[in-house]
Amino acid sequence: MLLQATNIHKHFGSLEVLKGVDLSVEAGEIISIVGASGAGKTTLLQILGTLEQAEPGASLRIEGEEVAQLSERRLAELRCRSLGFIFQSHQLLPEFTALENVMIPALLLGRSRSEAKARALELLSRLGLAERAGHKPSELSGGESQRIAVARALVNEPAVIFADEPSGSLDTANKESLHQLFFDLRAQLGQTFVIVTHDSEFAARADRMIVLRDGRIEQELRRDSL
Repeated sequence: MLLQATNIHKHFGSLEVLKGVDLSVEAGEIISIVGASGAGKTTLLQILGTLEQAEPGASLRIEGEEVAQLSERRLAELRCRSLGFIFQSHQLLPEFTALENVMIPALLLGRSRSEAKARALELLSRLGLAERAGHKPSELSGGESQRIAVARALVNEPAVIFADEPSGSLDTANKESLHQLFFDLRAQLGQTFVIVTHDSEFAARADRMIVLRDGRIEQELRRDSL
């Protein structure tokens, strides 16, 4: 099992956002998480991605390691090495080129500049963006920027990529292109994705669709049952 989360609770003040969520993720899966606003989707994604902490009594194991037992340094290393992130807003650093943005996680992991550059160029080429490598975010379209963000998430060959409404700011054509890219990357690289989305059509294409309601998993639907 790539990821195993058990008994995930989370309060913000007196508001209980997550009420005992159990979720597993296997290598090569594409999982969608859906639900109304306030259902706890983003909070769950952030906890799975170690960006937020669950409350005591929870367990989160990633590649066999219990996250709660890791030091801050070891957790940061795990996050950089094994986890990738894509957000609704691409969050590219404006002062750097597309190539440099993609290289950053590899450099943070300690790879040499030449190795990081070669890996970043390989990904940009794979995503059809090699000719945009020297352009800064202000010179890229929304669709291009989000694909650059995908390349950045992939650069360290993570075990799993977490995406929070990754197509939410895109037009229909770019949205469909990005969604197809996730399935292509799974087919080509065996990449695992956990994706929060409001797009019901895309959510239904996932291997499993997790429906959250009021902080609990209301349904878990497999693609062959949708």
